[in-house]
Amino acid sequence: MSIIHEVATMTAKGQITLPKTVRQALKVDVGSKVAFDLQDDGQVVVSRVDAEHEDPAIAAFLDLLAGDVQAGRHVRAIPDDLAQDMLECARRHEGSDGDIDGEVAL
Repeated sequence: MSIIHEVATMTAKGQITLPKTVRQALKVDVGSKVAFDLQDDGQVVVSRVDAEHEDPAIAAFLDLLAGDVQAGRHVRAIPDDLAQDMLECARRHEGSDGDIDGEVAL
């Protein structure tokens, strides 16, 4: 027996909207990743994909950092000016999939 039973309609492009109750149960929001696993019996299991496992480089860095912390090595904070530069750079790249102004040489 299901805890939640919802029905979604597929569009002509093969897209569906996850019903609100399912989004809430999975704790997903805009930009979240969702996995669909087709079981041998034909059932589909929908689950949230944890963001920390998406990028192997970030996962490797976090593992390295965790190892340093567990080994008792001192982990220093980055200087404030470097942190500010990193934040400004990240803000400049937000929404970078939009149109580019000016000429671009390839």
